Amino acid sequence: MAKNLVIVESPAKAKTIEKFLGKDFKVESSFGHIADLPSKELGVDVDGDFKPKYEVSKDKKAVVKKLKDLAKKAEMVWLASDEDREGEAIAWHLAESLNLDKEKTKRIVFHEITKSAIQKAIENPRGIDYDLVDAQQARRVLDRIVGYELSPVLWRKVKGGLSAGRVQSVSVRLIVERERDIQNFTPEASYRVDAEFANEEGQAFKAKLPKNFGAKKDAQAFLEKNAKADFKVADLEKKPAKKSPAAPFTTSTLQQEASRKLYFSVTKTMTLAQRLYEAGLITYMRTDSVNLSDEARKGAQAEIESAYGSKFSQQRNHKGKSKGAQEAHEAIRPTDFSVHSVDIDRDQARLYDLIWKRAIASQMSDAELERTNVKISASTHSEIFTANGEVITFEGFLKVYLEGTDDEDSEQEGMLPAMRTNEVLLNNYITATERYTRAPYRYTEASLVKQLEELGIGRPSTYAPTITTIQNRNYVEKGAVDGVERNYSQLTLKNGLVKDQELTEKVGSDKGKLVPTDIGMIVTDFLVKNFDAVLDYNFTAKVEEDFDDIAEGKVNWTTMMKKFYKEFHPIVEDVQENADRESGERILGTDPKSGKQVSVRLGKFGPMVQIGTVDDEEKPTFASLSPDQQLNTISYEEAMDLFQLPKNLGTYEGEEVEVNNGRFGPYVKFGAAYVSLPKGVEALSVELEDAIVLIKEKQKADAPIYMYKDLPVQKGKGRFGPFIKWNNTFINVNKKYDWDNLSDNDIVTLIEEKIQKDIDKVIHNWEEDGIKVEKARWGRHNVLQGKIKIELPKTVDVSEMTLEEAKALIEEKAPKKKAAKKKVATKKKPVAKKKATTKKK
Repeated sequence: MAKNLVIVESPAKAKTIEKFLGKDFKVESSFGHIADLPSKELGVDVDGDFKPKYEVSKDKKAVVKKLKDLAKKAEMVWLASDEDREGEAIAWHLAESLNLDKEKTKRIVFHEITKSAIQKAIENPRGIDYDLVDAQQARRVLDRIVGYELSPVLWRKVKGGLSAGRVQSVSVRLIVERERDIQNFTPEASYRVDAEFANEEGQAFKAKLPKNFGAKKDAQAFLEKNAKADFKVADLEKKPAKKSPAAPFTTSTLQQEASRKLYFSVTKTMTLAQRLYEAGLITYMRTDSVNLSDEARKGAQAEIESAYGSKFSQQRNHKGKSKGAQEAHEAIRPTDFSVHSVDIDRDQARLYDLIWKRAIASQMSDAELERTNVKISASTHSEIFTANGEVITFEGFLKVYLEGTDDEDSEQEGMLPAMRTNEVLLNNYITATERYTRAPYRYTEASLVKQLEELGIGRPSTYAPTITTIQNRNYVEKGAVDGVERNYSQLTLKNGLVKDQELTEKVGSDKGKLVPTDIGMIVTDFLVKNFDAVLDYNFTAKVEEDFDDIAEGKVNWTTMMKKFYKEFHPIVEDVQENADRESGERILGTDPKSGKQVSVRLGKFGPMVQIGTVDDEEKPTFASLSPDQQLNTISYEEAMDLFQLPKNLGTYEGEEVEVNNGRFGPYVKFGAAYVSLPKGVEALSVELEDAIVLIKEKQKADAPIYMYKDLPVQKGKGRFGPFIKWNNTFINVNKKYDWDNLSDNDIVTLIEEKIQKDIDKVIHNWEEDGIKVEKARWGRHNVLQGKIKIELPKTVDVSEMTLEEAKALIEEKAPKKKAAKKKVATKKKPVAKKKATTKKK
């Protein structure tokens, strides 16, 4: 038995670290947190000192038992969880739950998983940092209280099943306010003047007029002034300039740049970075520091000088802007700068490449440029055209890397041909184009992270889960806003003549941006109206500063919690009792047939149009909004159109055909079959002939392409790609098959491989009891009986599971049936009436 037990957070990290330690060390994983607040109760003593009630979750009990047994046998236990507040809390929970002897327990930390870093950590152990633990506890407890107390208010006042959270609700507020800014924006038109000139050698280049014209007539008059003008270089100025490299990555800048350059979501970036860290390829990926260690800077210098030459090397100490950044920590960098690329999973390799380039560039020389500014005069007026260009005279860090930008309007300066002052220029054309001021941009995941960081809201570890949560809760979606067509005018001067053109552009089109849903807007409005202090950006940032002060030992965390709760809880009680329900209702007008009010609001099953009110003698009538319609933008005409649905189109093959809007979009119903309408086609625009075309396509797609064991095989394309369907089983068809020309052998192979795969994934099958244990994704297993499915964590070894153990799990999961109470015949006695009272809890 090994003398030393090292406990880390993940199995992947355990495997990497075990390579660096000798036979006297055994490395085991805790699989993240082993203890947390209970899921079905508040779990915090709000009437006392806010002591949390931690419990070991059921799926971690086997892990805790195993670690406890190993700890008893070991001479020394090394707690090696991550060096951040979450990691410190994990170490503390391990020490408490395993009843570790302080004399035989050591805490070690490291920024990278390399042999030298692990050995250095072993040589320099420390105790558990209880200030960091308290900071984590304060965050966990405060967020639990906010979520636990606000969510039930939303259930009563808005809609069941909703949730609120300190950081998530503020994030949604940012997105909602940006959307309202866009909706309320009024574009203003002006005419931008661009020109193309050529020098005496015939080399063309672009120039522009520094000012815009407000009216079309003024733009046209200006172009006409240039019809017979002579042009020359009035002034030419060349200036040397420098560009400096960006700092190495922090968590937020990595998320932003991976989004811009690799199109990764924030969550995907963090998952890939975690794997790179656990494999020992990069330093710890949750950090707000831009600092590099002396050892790292020397490593980068050696690699730069070796690969590019000493002229490209320049050691730098970058300074971060983040409040509370822990400069003792490091930025995200490769553990070995000599490893330029890694031969692993493609996306991990791409992210490593980005991290390597950013870190190595941060220690390289400035890029040297020559910026040229040319002024061009005309003989017929005093306005000046300008042209700007730049030439790189020494690449410096640009040889490796240039930081991306979120500015969608930025124009890259190019090179200009050689010119001299007073040189005569030929004008190829001049255009005056009607341009409109642009509404603010919707947030991307990356720009939202940037905004949260600038406001001081959240910390590196919170951005990815926050963005995932607000999308999972359906408050925000990654939208594909189609935009609208807009006409604009363009005047062109060429060969002495001015021509006027009407052109068309699409505006407001956004793909992959964060767009608030109706429910996101309604919940935000309700929370801002009733809990303005909690939704305030400054308050949320101040809370983060309080957490930082707790981590530094300046503030007692229970004192902070008492102060917060004393102000927060009475507001919750008041809103619970007195606030009006929020449905996002908008009154659109009056129904011409009944004279009743027409309004839109959030209903039990989603956004809807309503004719009438609950006060009317007759019940109101309702119609659901289509998925692409929103409560705050739908017009009266669009709302009234919805009452024409479902619309009967006629009959085909003896079956009625109707068109309607559904939860997932508009569709045609033909007998028992449903056919989705193509993207962009509205239900009310469909006629019987259109529907018949779609029905025939559906029938053709559903027709059997083969018979296997006397059962038909069909083919189709679904959400996850092409498939074949046999015996009510959907079988994905991968790229190695020619989808359009599947042979009989291909079909048989696909079906038989699927049958064998289903056989192989069954670990246990107790047929008499209808219970199975099957393999699931990510190395997990499921226990199944009928509609009951119990997902087991990776830590559970199912190979030796018994039928009794499986039954016990199912019994625990199955809904409990309430025993029927027997009615006992009794003689009724008169009961004295009591005055109704309400009691606040």
